[in-house]
Amino acid sequence: MNFVIELRRHLYILALFAKNSVISQMEYRANFITGIFVEAAFLMAKLLYVVVVYKTNLHIDGLMPDAILMFMGTHILLTGIYMGLFFNNFQRLTEYVRSGMLDLMIVKPISLQFLVSVRYIEVGMPIPNIIAGSVMVAIGWSASEIPFTVLNVALFIAFMFIATILTYCIMIIPSLLSFWFVNTSAASEVSYSVWDANNMPYMIYNKWIQRIGTFFIPVFIITNFAPLVVLHKLTRVEIVWAILAPIVFFILIRVLWKQALKVYSSSNL
Repeated sequence: MNFVIELRRHLYILALFAKNSVISQMEYRANFITGIFVEAAFLMAKLLYVVVVYKTNLHIDGLMPDAILMFMGTHILLTGIYMGLFFNNFQRLTEYVRSGMLDLMIVKPISLQFLVSVRYIEVGMPIPNIIAGSVMVAIGWSASEIPFTVLNVALFIAFMFIATILTYCIMIIPSLLSFWFVNTSAASEVSYSVWDANNMPYMIYNKWIQRIGTFFIPVFIITNFAPLVVLHKLTRVEIVWAILAPIVFFILIRVLWKQALKVYSSSNL
């Protein structure tokens, strides 16, 4: 019962964060609109990959270009989710640690990790990615003749939820390193590079990279497993691991967070 109460409380607070973020961003509408156009320009560059896939009639491990489009669309869709929910907050976390502003947040009567993770919701920049990614997934889904059933839709949404949790767990790591290191820009650049390299089916990599990216640093689960599950190309082991991975890695991140607070110079925790 306490868990349900706390969950409802934090969801209510998240809704307040989103409302306040919208109000704040609407005060500077020119910046809001400019951000959308800038992100749309980056999106156009990403869509060049789609042109290459269809122009070359690329096939990857039996996947046709229409199926590959689903993977690329899933990557773009999750990029929008990441930009909207987490990117700004992770950037700010590093600054909180450097400036000591984290002191003011520690005394707040809610989870500190929750507060610094989702305090600022970006509304404008994710719009192009979410729209384009959703359209690409829909086109690839239809062209691949995947049955549009309640079960398939539910599976896809469930694996997108799993992907969002893993995105949080993996992409927050460079920001957590700022508790120990002054400059974590190199770690951030590596994480962004890994993220951008994950826009194609993981079968393009050799077996060892596939295993590492699935079971040790599960970045491939993020953008590959949602399309694969509706294509019926996941093994039972992969499905079980996809269910366990977000739980395991969230616990690991939680432990890392507590260790980070212990070394925070201004913290008494």
